[in-house]
Amino acid sequence: MDDSLVTWLGSIQARAGGLAPSETSVVQLLLEDPLFVGSATTAQVAARAGVSAPSVVRAARALGFGGFADLKLEIARARGTTDFFDPSPALGADATTRTIIDASARAGHDALTALSGALDTTALDAAVDSVLHAQQVMAFGAGPSGTVAADAVFRLRALGARTVGIADHESAMIAMRLLGSDDVVVLVSSTGRTATTLAVADAASSSGATLIAITNQYGTPLTDLADVVLTVGGAPLSEQMAAAGSRIAHLAVVDALAAAIAIRDPDRRRRAEYAGIDLPDFG
Repeated sequence: MDDSLVTWLGSIQARAGGLAPSETSVVQLLLEDPLFVGSATTAQVAARAGVSAPSVVRAARALGFGGFADLKLEIARARGTTDFFDPSPALGADATTRTIIDASARAGHDALTALSGALDTTALDAAVDSVLHAQQVMAFGAGPSGTVAADAVFRLRALGARTVGIADHESAMIAMRLLGSDDVVVLVSSTGRTATTLAVADAASSSGATLIAITNQYGTPLTDLADVVLTVGGAPLSEQMAAAGSRIAHLAVVDALAAAIAIRDPDRRRRAEYAGIDLPDFG
């Protein structure tokens, strides 16, 4: 093990006192096998430590990190591999077209890389099951997240789910109050703190509907309300690239949800193929 990594682990050990038992289990695994934690998903770390996925995130925060993705970033830094994980610098007024293209591509690449390590398989399975058994599905997102919600409507509707997208906040609030326990609401929010999205989430929750949140991290007001949380993780991006990176990762979550539904239900898959929706090669 590299000296720099050993030194970093020493600082972790110094911060590991007074943690909850589940958090202690995660930290113990980190100290014993940091390379595994640095390359594993939240679900994989949780399974090996014998705790839940949210406990992994809480442990990272208890150590002083913003979340599990930030912890993995620091492991990479300690190993001397930060070039791959560091966010792109902010684009200046004199940025060339090539720089803009490269920054946009980097934002998408980094967001998708983080997604593969952050998206919890158990949570995705729960989302699939909820949609398969839903009486109806409604999707909502404010601002840039609205485009992801619209894509979710298209893909789920093509799979035979009764799916509705409502763009404006007031109409969404009315619709949420009319839902029941057999209904599902897909809410998209990068920050998990957008006021309009939280109001919609609260109304849907009060109606008894199942809430599926597509967002960047745990521990936000939205994830506190949601029944199923699909997080994409990711290191902090510059303000210019944050929305773009999140949107790409969120769209990938929708793709994964649609593909999983199609695989689980052959009738829905045939419906999607008839509608012309793009699906993985099941050959």
